[in-house]
Amino acid sequence: MSKYMINTWEPESPAFWGSGGSSTANRNLWISIPALALAFAVWMVWSVVVVNLPAIGFQYSTNQLFWLTALPGLSGATLRIFYSFMVPIFGGRKWTTISTASLLIPAIGIGFAVQDVTTGYPTMLALALLCGFGGGNFASSMANISFFYPKAQKGYALGMNAGLGNLGVSAVQFVVPLVITGSVFGALGGDSQSATKAGHTTTLWLQNAGFIWVPFIAVSSLLAWFGMNDLASAKASFADQAVIFKRKHNWLMCWLYTGTFGSFIGYSAGFPLLIKTQFPDVNPLQYAFLGPLVGALARVVGGIISDKLGGARVTVWTFASMIAAVYGVITFLPHGGTGGNFNGFFWMFMLLFAGTGVGNASTFRMIPVIFLTERQRAAAGQPAAVQQQAIVDANKEGAAVLGFTSAVAAYGAFFIPKSYGTSIAMTGGPDAALWCFIGFYVSCIAITWWCYARKNAAMPC
Repeated sequence: MSKYMINTWEPESPAFWGSGGSSTANRNLWISIPALALAFAVWMVWSVVVVNLPAIGFQYSTNQLFWLTALPGLSGATLRIFYSFMVPIFGGRKWTTISTASLLIPAIGIGFAVQDVTTGYPTMLALALLCGFGGGNFASSMANISFFYPKAQKGYALGMNAGLGNLGVSAVQFVVPLVITGSVFGALGGDSQSATKAGHTTTLWLQNAGFIWVPFIAVSSLLAWFGMNDLASAKASFADQAVIFKRKHNWLMCWLYTGTFGSFIGYSAGFPLLIKTQFPDVNPLQYAFLGPLVGALARVVGGIISDKLGGARVTVWTFASMIAAVYGVITFLPHGGTGGNFNGFFWMFMLLFAGTGVGNASTFRMIPVIFLTERQRAAAGQPAAVQQQAIVDANKEGAAVLGFTSAVAAYGAFFIPKSYGTSIAMTGGPDAALWCFIGFYVSCIAITWWCYARKNAAMPC
């Protein structure tokens, strides 16, 4: 048996938790967080790269650029479906190492591809799809961390892992515009490119958008291999985990998490291009990173609040605030090519990003509680061994649902940017897409209140 395998793991036991369980869980968490942040950075790197491709000579249409922005979301969401079930099959330590190391492929590929303006569009599409490796990692990362913590601290742990991991989105939109302006790697990094923006010629090293992450990915992979653990109690086949597809609450939480995380990642992917199309005099890269930053930090806070107040109650109020924020965005947009207030638009989006962050945490706090409660109800009155097995089964189901709901929600990274593009093409502005988002949030409030938050809800959480 490997020295990294833990055969007995009982986080709900105060004695076990206090005698080393807590420190082991925290070590795995703090190795997981930077690995997840790097995954998000690679997943979202195209949101920054596409803004610079025309300036250095790539002759791509606006629609082609939108596709490069959206495709990582499509592939990342699809990969999450598979990644959701990998930790119980391979083990958290092994899979975190493999999935983190896989990020080297698109990071290095982008670094070489952007140095040659004759690189074919199909190659760029392939690299955009490969960036979905980063999107897939979230499902397995969250499932893995959920096994380590007791029910009372799952909101904190998942909020920290996801919230600080989500900082990778903000990091890529802040770091890349800085590192592409200098020869960070010297001769090893390749030649510079001449970029023309607004009639001014500057020098860029766009390859650094990919290369800058390579050393960090390598170090993070090694830390995962030598510093994390596999849990014997988390082992399960795909067939064991597939029971979630029969659970009503799995599908309800897919809907709700699409409203929170789907919004967060979709708005993050589309924010730079939306600013550029609606406020052409504004440099989007000066502001784009702030939205994901606010959302990521709000997720950490949201996890703590949800542990205290309950996930469902926080979720209802979060969706209400998001509706108000989207209405504010619509109000401050230009209409008919005139008007518009960028300051109002920007601050409404900050409120919207904050809402998505809190909602990300509150919905993920709901999932483990729902499945633990459901399994414990079924085992009530049974022998102690049956009740203990119910907790183990609940943790496996909850982890699988965490991963699967994140897979469904991640399609927001594709649909929100494409909704903007479709709305603009058909109506001249993004308003129609935003009104559709409001309608979706109304449905989320109704589901959360009826199923989980009202006084006599069948599954209060």
